[in-house]
Amino acid sequence: MENSAFLDVAIAAAKAAGALQRQRVAGDFEVSFKGRVDLVTEVDRACEEIIVSRLKAAFPGHCFLAEERGAEGECASHKWIIDPLDGTTNFAHGYPWFCVSIALEVDGEILLGVVYHSMMDQLFTAVRGEGAYLNGQRITVSARQPLRSSLLATGFPYDVASDNENNFGNFFRFQLAARGIRRAGAAALDLAYVALGRLDGYWECKLKPWDVAAGTLLVREAGGTVTNHAGEPHSVYDHRIAASNGAIHPEMLEILNKGPIEVKL
Repeated sequence: MENSAFLDVAIAAAKAAGALQRQRVAGDFEVSFKGRVDLVTEVDRACEEIIVSRLKAAFPGHCFLAEERGAEGECASHKWIIDPLDGTTNFAHGYPWFCVSIALEVDGEILLGVVYHSMMDQLFTAVRGEGAYLNGQRITVSARQPLRSSLLATGFPYDVASDNENNFGNFFRFQLAARGIRRAGAAALDLAYVALGRLDGYWECKLKPWDVAAGTLLVREAGGTVTNHAGEPHSVYDHRIAASNGAIHPEMLEILNKGPIEVKL
């Protein structure tokens, strides 16, 4: 099947889920907890149902890895990796920084990615080997360097209060080394904005495949670099990521490999 057919269905699914998010963000909805501070709303689940049902109808032989339902289906080659609402905490508070993230993995490699910033109607798309786009216009990473002139993004894991791998030490070092750091609360959008050149780099730990699958392809197709913290090729199943415009990547890795700063809990 042509890549365009996969992409068209993914885009339609992402926009349908995004429309529901815009409709419900200012209203009442049920909120529950997957952990001490890790939220899930009925809108997360409804968006996931919209996306998965559309993809299943179009591609009945494919399988799925989605945030709320986990792995579903058995297949040898095609797997959809889905975060139906990345930035749930933001959504639950009415803070307009959340998105839909959909990626297709084929034979272990990410073939395409869609990130839809629903509140701003920004549709980021990428197909492997064909570049990255925002609303149909080609995008590229920034050329900004060195690190001290760069704007970075990061996030913190939900278990920051109970585990020493909490990113506080790296945040401290990067805050001293870079122009600034933003912590907006949606990994897929952070990666999309690295691809767009609005951010120059991004790092985080304890991420899941649905957080990064689409975004990492966007960065690579926009000319950027994505590795783990050791500088090795990044897999969406790694829980540590470093993404950048490429120019500042060596400086980022140097900081990430300085060893831990003890932040006592």
